[in-house]
Parts: sequence; structure tokens; C-alpha cells
Amino acid sequence: MNRAQRHGAILRLVAERPLGTQSELAEALRSQGHEVVQTTVSRDIHELGLIKIRHESGRLVYAPPEAAEAGMNEALSVALGRWALGLEPSGNLVVVTTPHGYASALAEAIDVARHPHIAGTIAGENTVLLISREPVTGAQLVEELQDRSMRGAA
Repeated sequence: MNRAQRHGAILRLVAERPLGTQSELAEALRSQGHEVVQTTVSRDIHELGLIKIRHESGRLVYAPPEAAEAGMNEALSVALGRWALGLEPSGNLVVVTTPHGYASALAEAIDVARHPHIAGTIAGENTVLLISREPVTGAQLVEELQDRSMRGAA
């Protein structure tokens, strides 16, 4: 089997079942008839950019890199739905109001999600200031965030 075939097999395996260690992944490949050693699996994991995410069982398992982005976007939607009481645009800024004491948690969720239109956040006790990246305006960012908070609340 060549490297491209092995990479395809690895991506299929991590999509089909929870594999949390290199040895589990190597064993899964072997069970499908692919002779591999741990060092090859280690290199393949690095080349594919596999990450570890928390499986529904609570265990950390391998996943493709896009799984992290989807998880962060979902976490941002949930955080906005839970903590954002109001969104007010001004130029390239957005003022987000939260219940008292929740601004820092919301700002952290926004920072971790690395939203492509948000350059940064500043949090107080019940207010988060978002700075949008040009050419996105605060009003456009509010529309995006409102759409996300509605998805998070569903």
C-alpha cells in the first residue's frame, strides 16, 4: 500500500470508530490487511494533521483537523445563545452585553473559536467589546453573531 492509500484508510478509520492511540490505529490498519509500524502511523498522524477531540464517551480520539473547527463553531454558537443578552454595532465594533460576571467566559469562547471576522475581544464584567476585521462592519458582524446565537439556542 502506498502512502496516499494508507492516508485514505486512516481517515476512513477515524471517521468510523473512536481510535485514541497510535497503537489502536496501527492495529485497526493491520486488521484491514495493511502492514504498518508505529513510527509510520506516527508520521501519518502528523502529515494528516489529525487532532484529538473528546468523543461522546468522554475519551480523547483522533479526528481530522476540520473536526476542531466544527467543534469551536458549535461552542461559539452555544456560548452566544447562553450568555449574549444584546449586540450593538458601532463602526467596526460590537458591544455585547451579558449577565453580570459572564463577559469573560463569552470573550474566551469567542477567542478560542478564532472567528475569521473578529480581530480581538476585550471583556469587562457584563460587556464584551468585539473588534471586527476590515472590511467587515460591526453591523455585519452583529448579523453573523445573531445567526449563530439562534443556531446555538435551537
